[in-house]
Amino acid sequence: MFRELSRSLSVRLLVIFLLMGGLFVFGAYQALIWVYNSDDIRGLISGHLSLHVYYVKQDIGTPPNIDNALAITERVPVDIRILGPDIDWTSHSAFPELDRLEFGPSPAFSSARKAWVDELSGVEFADLDQHRFLKMRSGAYDIVVATPPIGELPTGPDLRVVIVGLGLLALTIGYLTVQWLFKPIRAIRDGARHIGRGNFDHRITGIRKDQLGDLAKAINKLAGDVEGMLDAKRALLLGISHELRTPLSRMRLGLEFLDNDEDREKLKAEVSEMEKIVLTLLEAERLNTTHAKLATSRVAVSELVEGLVNDFFSRERERIRLEFLTPALKADIDDGRVTLMLKNLISNALRYSKPEDGPVEVTVDADATDVVLRVRDYGPGIPEGEAEHIGEPFYRSDPSRARHTGGTGLGLYLATLVARAHGGTLELISVEGPGASFEVRLPLGG
Repeated sequence: MFRELSRSLSVRLLVIFLLMGGLFVFGAYQALIWVYNSDDIRGLISGHLSLHVYYVKQDIGTPPNIDNALAITERVPVDIRILGPDIDWTSHSAFPELDRLEFGPSPAFSSARKAWVDELSGVEFADLDQHRFLKMRSGAYDIVVATPPIGELPTGPDLRVVIVGLGLLALTIGYLTVQWLFKPIRAIRDGARHIGRGNFDHRITGIRKDQLGDLAKAINKLAGDVEGMLDAKRALLLGISHELRTPLSRMRLGLEFLDNDEDREKLKAEVSEMEKIVLTLLEAERLNTTHAKLATSRVAVSELVEGLVNDFFSRERERIRLEFLTPALKADIDDGRVTLMLKNLISNALRYSKPEDGPVEVTVDADATDVVLRVRDYGPGIPEGEAEHIGEPFYRSDPSRARHTGGTGLGLYLATLVARAHGGTLELISVEGPGASFEVRLPLGG
């Protein structure tokens, strides 16, 4: 999940938004402190507060004048308590006893650079029950000022709650905005995935009039252009292949009238090879288009494999070893095309190995989701550097898959297309010892 979030553009933009917001707040705070200190605003505020403390003490007087103290509470929303050798007076009966208050210096009033006000000499602070208390010394008397008044509580929400709430609201709005802004990316990604799988008739819908909408339109146009080019290429190749079949048939017929038997057989072999290439190309193009349909049916896979070997490889039956690990296996497959695929794989294995190398092993197995078919030979094998080219048309590995063996390089290409058309795979798997082993996985279906 973390990996998916780290790849999300909306999450990245949100993180950038938070970082930029944090940097802005930090920079503004530092700039305010710098201006505050450089322009002597701090000293000005500290002087005014000191002056107010001085005026309070002067108004109350020494010894304290209760009438003056009471007049202050009527003009300013505060309560006052005065303690001294011969007096213990308070403007409100619920004013707390001083022994309940823990007076001390305030971090907001100090000489530290981050403090807003310089330290006030002779003044201490305390907090209790959402009230703030300021104690000052006037001769032998302690004067304590409480704000807000003891009979009142602070009105309105806590400023910290408001700030956190507004921050969360801004974060939520920012996240939803980014999500809306990048919503088309999901549709574009899904559309590109469909088009990448060969569904060139798929189009991205719900296009907005912005840059992402322009990108979606460009991808739709690209899909249409690619579809047109591929259809034109297929039409050309199919047309050429069809046209080649007619002169090849005439050549085969003409060869029957040659008197030299040796030349006739050589030429017939070459014509047969050309016909095989043409037929393979035709079938490959049919499978290589998204418009092709498989004629699937419920097939007993073991019977299909055994019938294939008996029908096409009866002369080399002793060189083939069949192993049915799941004998009663059935799957929804196109039996004709799967037969063609296995025929190519077994033909390759027989062609590129010798009888003395050992038998060609054909294994039929299954797991929870797939039919698993394996064809292994014990011939020269395929060099490691050549394995990645398996399934490419007209590709033959050298030297073990050389042209003198009779291969065209289309067998594995066609087999790969058959596997993909079923929604499966064909892979060269690693084995111990000599030879090559191909594994086909086809969905069980049903």
